Amino acid sequence: MLPIYDQKSRIKLLIVVLALVIGAVTVVYTNLLVSRLSEREQQQIDLYAKALRFTINTESDDTNVQFVSTEIIQANKTVPVILTDAEGNIADARNLDLPKGLTEQQRTELLQREIEQMKELHPPIVIELGAGARNYVYYKDSLILSQLRTYPLVQLAVIASLGIIAYFAFSYSRRAEQNRVWVGLAKETAHQLGTPLSSLMAWQEYLRDSERFRDEPIVEELGKDIRRLEIITERFSNIGSIPILKDEDVYEVAERAIDYLKVRVSRKVVFKVESLLPRGTTAKLNVPLLEWVIENICKNAVDAMDGRGSITLIIRHGGRQNKQIALDITDTGKGIPKSKLETVFQPGYTTKKRGWGLGLALAKRIIDNYHSGRLYVRWSEVGKGTTFRVLLNA
Repeated sequence: MLPIYDQKSRIKLLIVVLALVIGAVTVVYTNLLVSRLSEREQQQIDLYAKALRFTINTESDDTNVQFVSTEIIQANKTVPVILTDAEGNIADARNLDLPKGLTEQQRTELLQREIEQMKELHPPIVIELGAGARNYVYYKDSLILSQLRTYPLVQLAVIASLGIIAYFAFSYSRRAEQNRVWVGLAKETAHQLGTPLSSLMAWQEYLRDSERFRDEPIVEELGKDIRRLEIITERFSNIGSIPILKDEDVYEVAERAIDYLKVRVSRKVVFKVESLLPRGTTAKLNVPLLEWVIENICKNAVDAMDGRGSITLIIRHGGRQNKQIALDITDTGKGIPKSKLETVFQPGYTTKKRGWGLGLALAKRIIDNYHSGRLYVRWSEVGKGTTFRVLLNA
């Protein structure tokens, strides 16, 4: 595989790891803050309970009572608390966001529900009043502590969102760059083919007008190769442009592509084209581009079979309530290991000593991007063969 694609995977992994590290550090630090604030509130509520016990057990006109009431009890403006007697009657409630306009009964019922919730969060603090009498202080976390507890989750969600955005932004930029490379290479290839092609056409015309070579078979063969080069040039020209898709007979296109290949590969390779659909079944496609896809897949199959075996093309319904046409191309080659199924369509993947490894990548791009279809490995088993499926819209 080409180094640039390894580097791309590493950068994506780096983005994910960086997001995880930032998230982990944030969670640890926030939990530390939550722990410290929780301890502080616990100390505050313990002091609040002691202050209540002091004020209840001391004469009300004592100067110290007024000081404790003002500096400790009244100073608690954050921690929600409810004070009850031993029978559960509510004596006082602070820092609770209660709706306005409640009747006394509604207020009592609402506070009783608050007490039940507080019991689940913290055990009540008992205030011994002497002679067996006692009060209870129920409390829960302050609003800021509750928000701080959920803050890591919110922050993790934000970090995860940013990580996902960065991940896909990088993927998009890489695909855009690859597209520019593909298009530039294709356009330049088509341009470079133009000059020798024009020269060959001129030479063919010259030979046709020549009495010596007019009836030579080589002139006709030269014409076939020229037409072939014209098709190749047209294919490269279509890369990067929006191809014109027409309703075409899939069987005829497949058969024509195979007829071209038969005489150009080993005679020990047997080709077969079958259709499980009525003859004349059409799909929306661009003929030169689909022929190119078939040729690329079949050439890879011939290489995988070492020039000996069979290649079968079967046309059938592809799903979506028969709104897609499937073209299955099956060979009897070496097969593809499961570990390589995800990489066979990546540029640079090849098992040959020579070659760029662009055939299947180009084929997938033509089907996925230009036909709004899908190209994938439907089946493969090492030592038995492979089936590629081309899905086209009917």
